[in-house]
Amino acid sequence: MRILAIETSCDETSIAIVEAEGELNSPSFHVVAETTASQLALHAEWGGVVPNLAKREHQRALVPTLLKTLNYANFKKDPQLGRPASKLGEIEKILERELDVLLEFNKELLNYSVPEIDAIAVTAGPGLEPALWVGVNFAKALACLWNKPLYPINHMEGHFLAAIAESGKSMPNLQFPMIGLLVSGGHTELIISKNIGKYQKIGATKDDAAGEAFDKVAIMLGRPYPGGPIIGKLAEEAREAKLPALEFKFPRPMIDSDDYNFSFSGLKTSVRYFLEKQKILGTDTGDENFIRKVAREFEDAVTEVLVTKTIRAAIQNDARIIIVGGGVSASKFLRKKLTETTAIETPETPVIFTTTKLSTDNGTMIAIAAYVRIKSGDLPHFDFSANGNLSL
Repeated sequence: MRILAIETSCDETSIAIVEAEGELNSPSFHVVAETTASQLALHAEWGGVVPNLAKREHQRALVPTLLKTLNYANFKKDPQLGRPASKLGEIEKILERELDVLLEFNKELLNYSVPEIDAIAVTAGPGLEPALWVGVNFAKALACLWNKPLYPINHMEGHFLAAIAESGKSMPNLQFPMIGLLVSGGHTELIISKNIGKYQKIGATKDDAAGEAFDKVAIMLGRPYPGGPIIGKLAEEAREAKLPALEFKFPRPMIDSDDYNFSFSGLKTSVRYFLEKQKILGTDTGDENFIRKVAREFEDAVTEVLVTKTIRAAIQNDARIIIVGGGVSASKFLRKKLTETTAIETPETPVIFTTTKLSTDNGTMIAIAAYVRIKSGDLPHFDFSANGNLSL
Protein backbone atom coordinates (compact mmCIF):
# COMPACT_ATOMS: atom_id res chain seq x y z
CA MET A 1 0.00 0.00 0.00
CA ARG A 2 1.27 3.45 -0.92
CA ILE A 3 0.19 6.36 1.32
CA LEU A 4 0.63 10.10 0.76
CA ALA A 5 0.73 11.85 4.15
CA ILE A 6 0.55 15.53 5.09
CA GLU A 7 1.77 17.07 8.37
CA THR A 8 1.12 20.73 9.33
CA SER A 9 0.59 20.62 13.09
CA CYS A 10 3.19 23.24 14.02
CA ASP A 11 6.02 24.93 12.13
CA GLU A 12 7.02 22.35 9.53
CA THR A 13 5.18 21.56 6.30
CA SER A 14 5.98 17.94 5.51
CA ILE A 15 4.62 15.63 2.83
CA ALA A 16 5.74 12.02 2.40
CA ILE A 17 4.90 9.09 0.18
CA VAL A 18 5.45 5.81 2.01
CA GLU A 19 5.08 2.20 0.89
CA ALA A 20 3.82 -0.05 3.66
CA GLU A 21 3.18 -3.78 3.85
CA GLY A 22 2.86 -6.61 6.32
CA GLU A 23 0.60 -7.46 9.22
CA LEU A 24 0.11 -5.34 12.31
CA ASN A 25 2.59 -7.25 14.46
CA SER A 26 5.44 -6.82 11.95
CA PRO A 27 4.76 -4.19 9.27
CA SER A 28 7.54 -2.68 7.19
CA PHE A 29 7.84 0.75 5.64
CA HIS A 30 9.81 2.32 2.83
CA VAL A 31 9.91 6.07 2.25
CA VAL A 32 9.47 6.67 -1.48
CA ALA A 33 9.82 10.44 -1.12
CA GLU A 34 9.54 13.12 1.55
CA THR A 35 9.89 16.89 1.49
CA THR A 36 9.81 19.20 4.52
CA ALA A 37 9.69 22.99 4.52
CA SER A 38 10.83 24.37 7.87
CA GLN A 39 9.72 27.68 9.37
CA LEU A 40 12.43 27.62 12.04
CA ALA A 41 14.26 30.77 10.98
CA LEU A 42 11.03 32.77 10.79
CA HIS A 43 9.83 31.88 14.29
CA ALA A 44 13.30 32.29 15.81
CA GLU A 45 12.81 36.06 15.48
CA TRP A 46 9.86 35.79 17.89
CA GLY A 47 11.37 33.33 20.35
CA GLY A 48 8.72 30.71 19.62
CA VAL A 49 6.08 29.59 17.14
CA VAL A 50 3.48 32.24 16.22
CA PRO A 51 0.26 30.42 15.14
CA ASN A 52 -0.91 32.90 12.50
CA LEU A 53 2.54 33.07 10.93
CA ALA A 54 2.69 29.28 10.93
CA LYS A 55 -0.66 29.15 9.14
CA ARG A 56 0.48 31.64 6.50
CA GLU A 57 3.70 29.74 5.82
CA HIS A 58 1.84 26.43 5.48
CA GLN A 59 -0.46 28.07 2.94
CA ARG A 60 2.57 29.19 0.96
CA ALA A 61 4.47 25.93 1.25
CA LEU A 62 1.93 23.16 0.72
CA VAL A 63 1.69 23.14 -3.08
CA PRO A 64 5.47 23.55 -3.68
CA THR A 65 6.19 20.86 -1.07
CA LEU A 66 3.74 18.47 -2.72
CA LEU A 67 5.19 19.15 -6.17
CA LYS A 68 8.72 18.38 -4.94
CA THR A 69 7.53 15.17 -3.30
CA LEU A 70 5.68 14.04 -6.42
CA ASN A 71 8.75 14.85 -8.51
CA TYR A 72 11.04 12.86 -6.22
CA ALA A 73 8.60 9.94 -6.56
CA ASN A 74 8.77 10.32 -10.36
CA PHE A 75 5.15 11.38 -10.74
CA LYS A 76 4.88 13.85 -13.60
CA LYS A 77 2.47 16.36 -15.02
CA ASP A 78 0.30 15.32 -17.94
CA PRO A 79 0.00 18.33 -20.27
CA GLN A 80 -2.92 16.67 -22.06
CA LEU A 81 -4.96 16.28 -18.88
CA GLY A 82 -7.89 18.69 -18.86
CA ARG A 83 -9.34 20.37 -15.84
CA PRO A 84 -11.94 18.14 -14.16
CA ALA A 85 -14.83 20.61 -14.33
CA SER A 86 -17.06 18.43 -12.17
CA LYS A 87 -14.56 18.72 -9.32
CA LEU A 88 -13.81 22.45 -9.45
CA GLY A 89 -16.83 23.63 -7.50
CA GLU A 90 -16.28 21.12 -4.72
CA ILE A 91 -12.57 21.96 -4.48
CA GLU A 92 -13.32 25.69 -4.36
CA LYS A 93 -15.75 25.11 -1.49
CA ILE A 94 -13.19 23.04 0.44
CA LEU A 95 -10.49 25.69 0.01
CA GLU A 96 -12.71 28.76 0.37
CA ARG A 97 -10.77 29.85 3.47
CA GLU A 98 -7.41 29.07 1.87
CA LEU A 99 -7.63 31.27 -1.22
CA ASP A 100 -3.86 31.45 -1.78
CA VAL A 101 -3.74 27.66 -1.64
CA LEU A 102 -6.67 27.44 -4.05
CA LEU A 103 -4.93 29.64 -6.62
CA GLU A 104 -1.77 27.53 -6.53
CA PHE A 105 -3.80 24.32 -6.43
CA ASN A 106 -5.66 25.24 -9.62
CA LYS A 107 -2.51 26.46 -11.34
CA GLU A 108 -0.23 23.53 -10.51
CA LEU A 109 -2.25 20.42 -9.68
CA LEU A 110 -5.20 20.22 -12.04
CA ASN A 111 -2.99 18.97 -14.88
CA TYR A 112 -1.28 16.29 -12.82
CA SER A 113 -2.09 12.71 -13.57
CA VAL A 114 -3.52 10.90 -10.58
CA PRO A 115 -0.44 9.60 -8.72
CA GLU A 116 -0.07 5.93 -7.93
CA ILE A 117 -1.13 6.13 -4.30
CA ASP A 118 -3.76 4.13 -2.42
CA ALA A 119 -4.71 6.60 0.30
CA ILE A 120 -4.15 10.09 1.67
CA ALA A 121 -3.52 10.78 5.37
CA VAL A 122 -3.36 14.09 7.21
CA THR A 123 -2.67 15.24 10.75
CA ALA A 124 -6.00 16.25 12.31
CA GLY A 125 -4.51 17.15 15.72
CA PRO A 126 -3.29 17.91 18.27
CA GLY A 127 -1.29 21.03 17.43
CA LEU A 128 -1.80 24.63 16.40
CA GLU A 129 -5.37 24.65 15.13
CA PRO A 130 -4.92 27.35 12.45
CA ALA A 131 -1.98 25.40 11.04
CA LEU A 132 -3.85 22.09 11.23
CA TRP A 133 -6.81 23.45 9.27
CA VAL A 134 -4.59 24.37 6.33
CA GLY A 135 -3.33 20.80 6.05
CA VAL A 136 -6.76 19.25 6.59
CA ASN A 137 -8.40 21.38 3.89
CA PHE A 138 -5.55 20.74 1.48
CA ALA A 139 -5.79 16.97 2.04
CA LYS A 140 -9.54 17.06 1.48
CA ALA A 141 -9.06 18.94 -1.79
CA LEU A 142 -6.50 16.36 -2.97
CA ALA A 143 -8.76 13.46 -1.97
CA CYS A 144 -11.57 15.08 -3.94
CA LEU A 145 -9.41 15.76 -7.00
CA TRP A 146 -7.83 12.32 -7.11
CA ASN A 147 -10.77 10.34 -5.70
CA LYS A 148 -8.66 8.74 -2.98
CA PRO A 149 -9.71 7.60 0.53
CA LEU A 150 -8.77 10.05 3.28
CA TYR A 151 -7.68 9.23 6.84
CA PRO A 152 -7.39 11.75 9.70
CA ILE A 153 -4.41 10.91 11.93
CA ASN A 154 -3.48 11.77 15.50
CA HIS A 155 -0.12 13.53 15.60
CA MET A 156 0.88 11.82 18.86
CA GLU A 157 0.21 8.35 17.45
CA GLY A 158 2.57 9.30 14.64
CA HIS A 159 5.33 10.10 17.13
CA PHE A 160 4.68 6.86 19.05
CA LEU A 161 4.80 4.62 15.99
CA ALA A 162 7.73 6.42 14.35
CA ALA A 163 9.91 5.19 17.19
CA ILE A 164 9.41 1.56 16.18
CA ALA A 165 9.63 1.94 12.43
CA GLU A 166 12.57 2.87 10.24
CA SER A 167 12.53 3.28 6.48
CA GLY A 168 13.39 0.02 4.76
CA LYS A 169 13.40 -2.02 7.97
CA SER A 170 10.75 -4.20 9.55
CA MET A 171 9.43 -3.45 12.99
CA PRO A 172 10.47 -5.96 15.62
CA ASN A 173 7.76 -8.38 16.62
CA LEU A 174 5.93 -6.11 18.99
CA GLN A 175 5.47 -7.03 22.63
CA PHE A 176 2.88 -5.49 24.91
CA PRO A 177 2.23 -3.58 27.03
CA MET A 178 4.45 -0.70 25.88
CA ILE A 179 5.10 2.56 27.68
CA GLY A 180 5.59 5.58 25.46
CA LEU A 181 7.26 8.83 26.49
CA LEU A 182 6.22 11.48 23.95
CA VAL A 183 8.09 14.68 24.63
CA SER A 184 8.33 17.80 22.47
CA GLY A 185 7.85 21.55 22.45
CA GLY A 186 4.08 21.19 22.67
CA HIS A 187 3.56 17.91 24.52
CA THR A 188 4.93 15.81 27.35
CA GLU A 189 2.92 12.62 27.82
CA LEU A 190 3.22 9.07 29.05
CA ILE A 191 1.18 6.55 27.05
CA ILE A 192 0.47 2.89 27.68
CA SER A 193 -0.30 0.70 24.68
CA LYS A 194 -1.71 -2.78 25.30
CA ASN A 195 -2.14 -3.56 21.61
CA ILE A 196 -1.10 -1.98 18.35
CA GLY A 197 -3.24 1.07 17.68
CA LYS A 198 -4.70 1.08 21.22
CA TYR A 199 -3.52 3.79 23.62
CA GLN A 200 -4.27 5.21 27.03
CA LYS A 201 -2.72 8.43 28.30
CA ILE A 202 -1.59 7.83 31.88
CA GLY A 203 0.36 11.03 32.47
CA ALA A 204 0.90 14.47 31.00
CA THR A 205 2.32 17.87 31.85
CA LYS A 206 0.12 20.07 34.00
CA ASP A 207 1.54 23.21 32.42
CA ASP A 208 4.58 23.68 30.14
CA ALA A 209 5.87 20.91 27.92
CA ALA A 210 9.51 19.95 28.42
CA GLY A 211 10.54 21.30 25.01
CA GLU A 212 8.84 24.62 25.72
CA ALA A 213 10.79 24.89 28.98
CA PHE A 214 14.05 24.34 27.06
CA ASP A 215 13.08 27.11 24.63
CA LYS A 216 12.22 29.60 27.39
CA VAL A 217 15.34 28.88 29.44
CA ALA A 218 17.53 29.35 26.37
CA ILE A 219 16.04 32.82 25.92
CA MET A 220 16.73 33.55 29.61
CA LEU A 221 20.36 32.67 28.92
CA GLY A 222 20.47 35.04 25.97
CA ARG A 223 20.35 32.24 23.43
CA PRO A 224 18.05 31.94 20.39
CA TYR A 225 15.07 29.71 19.70
CA PRO A 226 14.86 26.72 19.51
CA GLY A 227 16.45 26.08 22.87
CA GLY A 228 16.74 22.31 23.10
CA PRO A 229 19.81 21.77 20.89
CA ILE A 230 21.55 24.86 22.32
CA ILE A 231 20.96 23.88 25.97
CA GLY A 232 22.08 20.34 25.15
CA LYS A 233 25.31 21.57 23.55
CA LEU A 234 26.13 23.91 26.45
CA ALA A 235 25.41 21.17 29.00
CA GLU A 236 27.56 18.70 27.10
CA GLU A 237 30.44 21.18 27.07
CA ALA A 238 30.10 21.59 30.84
CA ARG A 239 30.33 17.83 31.36
CA GLU A 240 33.26 17.41 28.99
CA ALA A 241 35.16 20.23 30.74
CA LYS A 242 34.22 18.72 34.14
CA LEU A 243 33.08 22.10 35.37
CA PRO A 244 32.11 22.21 39.06
CA ALA A 245 28.44 21.90 39.90
CA LEU A 246 26.29 25.01 39.96
CA GLU A 247 26.03 26.34 43.50
CA PHE A 248 22.23 26.24 43.24
CA LYS A 249 20.25 23.06 42.57
CA PHE A 250 17.08 23.49 40.53
CA PRO A 251 13.94 21.62 41.67
CA ARG A 252 12.80 18.33 40.14
CA PRO A 253 9.03 19.06 39.99
CA MET A 254 6.62 16.21 40.81
CA ILE A 255 9.42 13.65 40.75
CA ASP A 256 8.05 11.99 43.90
CA SER A 257 4.34 12.33 43.14
CA ASP A 258 2.35 9.11 43.09
CA ASP A 259 1.13 9.68 39.54
CA TYR A 260 2.75 9.92 36.10
CA ASN A 261 2.18 13.63 35.54
CA PHE A 262 4.76 16.33 34.94
CA SER A 263 5.18 20.04 35.62
CA PHE A 264 7.93 22.23 34.21
CA SER A 265 6.57 25.73 34.82
CA GLY A 266 7.98 25.87 38.36
CA LEU A 267 11.39 24.68 37.17
CA LYS A 268 11.41 27.38 34.50
CA THR A 269 10.46 29.98 37.14
CA SER A 270 13.24 28.76 39.43
CA VAL A 271 15.78 29.34 36.65
CA ARG A 272 14.35 32.82 36.07
CA TYR A 273 14.60 33.79 39.76
CA PHE A 274 18.14 32.43 39.97
CA LEU A 275 19.26 34.41 36.92
CA GLU A 276 17.50 37.55 38.15
CA LYS A 277 19.38 37.25 41.42
CA GLN A 278 22.60 36.98 39.43
CA LYS A 279 21.47 40.03 37.40
CA ILE A 280 22.04 38.27 34.08
CA LEU A 281 18.52 37.36 32.95
CA GLY A 282 18.31 37.43 29.15
CA THR A 283 21.81 38.80 28.69
CA ASP A 284 25.12 37.51 27.43
CA THR A 285 27.29 37.68 30.56
CA GLY A 286 30.50 36.82 28.78
CA ASP A 287 31.04 34.05 31.37
CA GLU A 288 30.48 31.06 29.14
CA ASN A 289 31.38 28.55 31.82
CA PHE A 290 28.68 29.95 34.11
CA ILE A 291 26.14 29.65 31.27
CA ARG A 292 27.28 26.09 30.63
CA LYS A 293 26.79 25.18 34.29
CA VAL A 294 23.27 26.62 34.33
CA ALA A 295 22.41 24.72 31.15
CA ARG A 296 23.79 21.48 32.60
CA GLU A 297 21.86 21.83 35.87
CA PHE A 298 18.65 22.61 33.98
CA GLU A 299 19.08 19.67 31.58
CA ASP A 300 19.91 17.43 34.55
CA ALA A 301 16.67 18.46 36.26
CA VAL A 302 14.40 17.92 33.25
CA THR A 303 16.04 14.64 32.32
CA GLU A 304 15.92 13.25 35.85
CA VAL A 305 12.17 13.86 36.02
CA LEU A 306 11.50 12.35 32.59
CA VAL A 307 13.63 9.28 33.26
CA THR A 308 12.27 8.66 36.77
CA LYS A 309 8.63 8.94 35.74
CA THR A 310 9.07 6.82 32.60
CA ILE A 311 10.85 3.96 34.38
CA ARG A 312 8.35 4.05 37.25
CA ALA A 313 5.50 3.76 34.72
CA ALA A 314 7.29 0.89 32.95
CA ILE A 315 7.88 -1.08 36.15
CA GLN A 316 4.41 -0.52 37.63
CA ASN A 317 2.69 -1.46 34.37
CA ASP A 318 4.98 -4.42 33.56
CA ALA A 319 5.99 -2.86 30.25
CA ARG A 320 7.79 -5.06 27.74
CA ILE A 321 9.13 -2.12 25.70
CA ILE A 322 9.72 1.58 26.36
CA ILE A 323 9.13 3.89 23.37
CA VAL A 324 10.52 7.45 23.24
CA GLY A 325 9.39 9.90 20.57
CA GLY A 326 9.00 13.60 19.85
CA GLY A 327 11.53 16.36 19.27
CA VAL A 328 13.09 16.22 22.74
CA SER A 329 13.81 12.51 22.21
CA ALA A 330 16.74 13.64 20.04
CA SER A 331 18.52 14.78 23.22
CA LYS A 332 21.78 12.85 23.57
CA PHE A 333 21.69 13.19 27.34
CA LEU A 334 18.10 11.93 27.66
CA ARG A 335 18.97 8.93 25.50
CA LYS A 336 22.07 8.18 27.56
CA LYS A 337 20.43 8.51 30.98
CA LEU A 338 17.27 6.60 30.11
CA THR A 339 19.26 3.77 28.53
CA GLU A 340 21.66 3.55 31.47
CA THR A 341 18.98 3.77 34.16
CA THR A 342 16.70 1.27 32.46
CA ALA A 343 19.59 -1.21 32.22
CA ILE A 344 19.94 -1.02 35.99
CA GLU A 345 16.33 -0.81 37.17
CA THR A 346 14.48 -2.91 34.59
CA PRO A 347 17.12 -4.63 32.42
CA GLU A 348 14.63 -6.86 30.60
CA THR A 349 12.86 -3.85 29.10
CA PRO A 350 14.42 -2.51 25.89
CA VAL A 351 14.23 1.19 25.10
CA ILE A 352 13.48 2.19 21.50
CA PHE A 353 14.12 5.80 20.49
CA THR A 354 12.83 7.54 17.41
CA THR A 355 15.63 8.07 14.91
CA THR A 356 16.86 11.66 14.95
CA LYS A 357 15.37 12.24 11.50
CA LEU A 358 11.91 11.11 12.60
CA SER A 359 11.97 12.82 16.00
CA THR A 360 10.75 16.13 14.58
CA ASP A 361 7.37 16.55 12.89
CA ASN A 362 7.32 14.75 9.55
CA GLY A 363 5.03 13.23 6.98
CA THR A 364 6.54 9.76 7.28
CA MET A 365 5.26 9.24 10.82
CA ILE A 366 1.75 10.24 9.70
CA ALA A 367 1.88 7.66 6.89
CA ILE A 368 3.05 4.99 9.34
CA ALA A 369 0.19 5.79 11.71
CA ALA A 370 -2.26 5.76 8.80
CA TYR A 371 -1.20 2.26 7.79
CA VAL A 372 -1.72 1.03 11.36
CA ARG A 373 -5.16 2.63 11.42
CA ILE A 374 -6.08 1.09 8.07
CA LYS A 375 -4.87 -2.37 9.12
CA SER A 376 -6.79 -1.96 12.38
CA GLY A 377 -9.99 -1.60 10.40
CA ASP A 378 -10.52 2.15 10.42
CA LEU A 379 -12.61 3.39 7.53
CA PRO A 380 -11.78 6.49 5.50
CA HIS A 381 -13.97 9.52 6.00
CA PHE A 382 -14.24 13.09 4.87
CA ASP A 383 -16.37 14.65 7.59
CA PHE A 384 -13.81 15.59 10.23
CA SER A 385 -12.33 18.79 11.62
CA ALA A 386 -8.92 19.93 12.74
CA ASN A 387 -8.70 19.70 16.53
CA GLY A 388 -5.84 21.41 18.36
CA ASN A 389 -6.61 19.44 21.53
CA LEU A 390 -7.18 16.03 19.96
CA SER A 391 -6.38 13.24 22.42
CA LEU A 392 -5.21 9.70 21.79
